[in-house]
Amino acid sequence: SPSSSTPETEQREKQYQAHQGFGDHRGGVTGAHTYFYADEAKCDQHMETFLRCIDASSGSSEDGFSAIKLTALARPQFLVRFSEVLVKWRRLFQQMAAEQGQAGQVVLDMKLEVEKLQEALANLGIASKAESQQWFMGENLGTCGTVDLLDWNSLFDSRTKLSRPLLIPNRKTGQLEPLLSRFSEEEELQMKRVLQRMDVLAKRAMEKGVRLMVDAEQSYFQPAISCLTVETQRHFNRSQPIIYNTYQCYLKEAYNNMTGDMELARREGWHFGTKLVRGAYMEQERERAAQMGYEDPINPTYEKTNEMYHRCLNYVLEEIKHSRKASVMVASHNEDTVKFTLRRMMELGIHPSDKKVCFGQLLGMCDQITFPLGQAGFPVYKYVPYGPVNEVLPYLSRRAQENRGFMQRANRERDLLWKEVKRRLLTGNLFS
Repeated sequence: SPSSSTPETEQREKQYQAHQGFGDHRGGVTGAHTYFYADEAKCDQHMETFLRCIDASSGSSEDGFSAIKLTALARPQFLVRFSEVLVKWRRLFQQMAAEQGQAGQVVLDMKLEVEKLQEALANLGIASKAESQQWFMGENLGTCGTVDLLDWNSLFDSRTKLSRPLLIPNRKTGQLEPLLSRFSEEEELQMKRVLQRMDVLAKRAMEKGVRLMVDAEQSYFQPAISCLTVETQRHFNRSQPIIYNTYQCYLKEAYNNMTGDMELARREGWHFGTKLVRGAYMEQERERAAQMGYEDPINPTYEKTNEMYHRCLNYVLEEIKHSRKASVMVASHNEDTVKFTLRRMMELGIHPSDKKVCFGQLLGMCDQITFPLGQAGFPVYKYVPYGPVNEVLPYLSRRAQENRGFMQRANRERDLLWKEVKRRLLTGNLFS
């Protein structure tokens, strides 16, 4: 029943509360920017900057990429609120699946029989049998007698526009409360504006032959960011992947998030573009979770994150082999991950010239990985952070910290080269 909740599920909602002292701004975080401002003019300025970046990328390389951040194109408060709504809606589905004995399954495998779902909705006081029948008829859902998470998500848009607010049970009190007191007109406007900005950027990227990567950000923005990105992918990835969504593999939910979006792309027939990263906001995420009292969203160990990265990557590579309608950027400074990718590509018969798999490393880092990849014919990109020096330096120092092991390896490589140069000078064979 809705009132029998675990402490963990109660806590999870706290993750999606705006917190002025935390993550909804950039204090205490080296190099992890989150913009916090009140006016739309700033968002438009950022959009103009991104347009110039797309032009620069087009001018400097063929098949280039340009990265954008949604916290620069929408108000963070709005993204946090929208994320909370999306997460509540999905959790309700998972709660009902658990009540039907499907707890512990991979999210995409959870399927609710339409009959049982309608009963559950009626019992929870969310919608009468007649109302929910109307829902499913209008959406062409439940034609196979079951509803999965993607069907459930597709109900979301039409349901939130109902004249009376949609009620869902509060697990703590067992009382029904509005999923959202319907988006205010201002919030509806913000939704439109951010989608319009993304539209402008995607059109320019298409014109210029550039692909657009939407950066992943903190977990309390991410559901909204992913949702808006998928919406843009639906329109622009019809014939090729123009828009890439980013998945952070240090998140416990990474595999569920990525496989859900990929299944949606399969059903709707568009190209799935993804960039896989390990993740950049670990300290901030953990500190915020501890301070606000919700479960840490990050994998407990680096090994678990590696497993998650390879699991997600393997899933995409198999989809490339199977349908050719997926593309991935392996954004990693980890040699084992690069070797894993090369081995799986070979096993699956994915050739570098297919350009379905590319690699990305930061400019000035891991050249000992980047250059051999390029020479072997793999599409490989250098990621260039830009901005005022005092703002970019913390970001770079953070990356240097993360990659200390590689720095040592690079030093070793330099020492070996220097030894060889000296040996040749002494033996008079400099150019042999």
